[in-house]
Formats: sequence, structure tokens, C-alpha cells
Amino acid sequence: MAAAAKLALSHSITKSPSLCSFSKFTADSRGFSVRANACLDAVKQPMSTDLVSLEYADLNLPPADVGHVRIRQHVNPLSSSFSAPAPVPDWKEVFRDPTLPLMVDIGCGSGRFLVWLAKRNPDSGNYLGLEIRKKLVKRAESWVKDLALTNAHFIFANAAVSFRHLVVSYPGPLTLVSILCPDPHFKKRHHKRRVVQQPLVASILDSLVPGGKVFLQSDVLDVALDMRNQFDAESIVMQHIDEVDSSLPCDSDGWLLSNPMGIRTEREIHAESEGGTIYRRLYQKRTT
Repeated sequence: MAAAAKLALSHSITKSPSLCSFSKFTADSRGFSVRANACLDAVKQPMSTDLVSLEYADLNLPPADVGHVRIRQHVNPLSSSFSAPAPVPDWKEVFRDPTLPLMVDIGCGSGRFLVWLAKRNPDSGNYLGLEIRKKLVKRAESWVKDLALTNAHFIFANAAVSFRHLVVSYPGPLTLVSILCPDPHFKKRHHKRRVVQQPLVASILDSLVPGGKVFLQSDVLDVALDMRNQFDAESIVMQHIDEVDSSLPCDSDGWLLSNPMGIRTEREIHAESEGGTIYRRLYQKRTT
């Protein structure tokens, strides 16, 4: 875990499977057999939600607190309802020490990933989650309060609109930005809704301190390539981690082989449990 903490903030400047309801089976024997086998497979294999709960068990969150929150899965960030910049918080009120290195997770989802990091690294840095779905932010903030964390905070924000002015106002150094399994917006006409666009890339590069990092990840290859291409194009300012740290190997296509943060995100766990592939890139801002 020390290695994960170092990656995150040291660059200053790193439900159980339910039993099947046989009453729903048809009288057809073949159909019954197929459904019964599927049921048995479900009992044998843990559900991805169980795997998530297991991986995040040391947070000790009450089961009721980690259940489903009714939200819209796909949000249009270009809607006028998300066009107003998020208010800048009083950093001295949300963080015990607002001069510590800062990690920002753009599109933090439920926030458990960031809460876990903050709990594991209480004195080495602060963790800020930006999320466009207000219900998730509200729940994440309740976790911060319940766990008495003084180094984690969540803001209801459209990162495309609010990232720059939020991080510019932060007193300490920005050392890590993560964008992990963002909404893919599959339809071509909706690609402009994707979070990684040139203005945001520019804001990230401008705000990171030398040696600061950007961690990208998706289980959708097209989305991963889109993000990768935009950061690869900034090679004058950013270099991929395999150029500077051989302890973080990549495959033959240049994708990072493992998650360097010490814990997987919820979407990452779900995808891998279903046999999916996670595509990762980790960049570091050049020091000269």
C-alpha cells in the first residue's frame, strides 16, 4: 500500500446472489434445464456487487449505505442545467490541511474509490471528487462525515466547466488527476459529450505541478483510445510512465498492465468479473 500512496500523492511535487425463483421456469424440460444450470452458475460465482463489497470491506460502510441510488446513468454534460460553474469551497473548512498535495478524480461516481484512498492515506494528501450526479455526491459526502475523514471532499460539478477554477483556487499542489471509466457516450453524435475534450486536457496540463500524474482508465477500447490520443498528443509536456518507471510495465500496445492505485474502482471490478479488459494509461508531467 505504501507504493500506492507514493504514486497517488508523493509527486510534489500520488449483495449475495439471490436464489432463483423456480416458479418463473417454463414447463418445457429443456428450458427448465437451461435456466436451472444458469441458476446454479449464479450461485457458484459471486456477483460483481459481492466482489465490490469484499474489496471495499475495510471501509465498514453499513449495507444500507452502499445500496443502489436511483440516478440517471447517462447525463448530458452539455445541458444548460450543468453549465454553471461549481462554487469554490472554503478549502480550510473541507480539508484539515489545504496545503497538502491534491488528487482530483473527475467523474468519481459513487466515490468509494476516493474514500478508500483518503482513509488509507490520512496525512499524505487530500482527495477531491467531481461528479455530475448530485445524489452520488450527497451520499459520498455522508460517507466522509461518517468516517470522520478530514482529507476527502466531493463536489457536484461538471468538470468541463468547473475543473480549472476549482483547482486554481486550491492552496496546495495538484499532483494527480484521474479519469476512470467515464461515460462512453457510444453514439458518434454524442462523442462531444465525453468528458475528455481538448479544453479539459489543457486545464489539467496547466494545473499539474511538474512530476504530477494523469491516470486514465476505461473498459471500452474506443473511449480509452480517445483519451489516450489526446494525451499522447501532449508529449512535449507529458510522458507515459513506462518512459520513466520500469516498475510499471505495459503490454505490447502500451496499456498499463495493472492498476497502480492499490485498489480497483467499482466499474473496474464489475468489468473484470464479466471477463472484460481494462485499458489504462498513466502520464507524468515533465519536470524540464
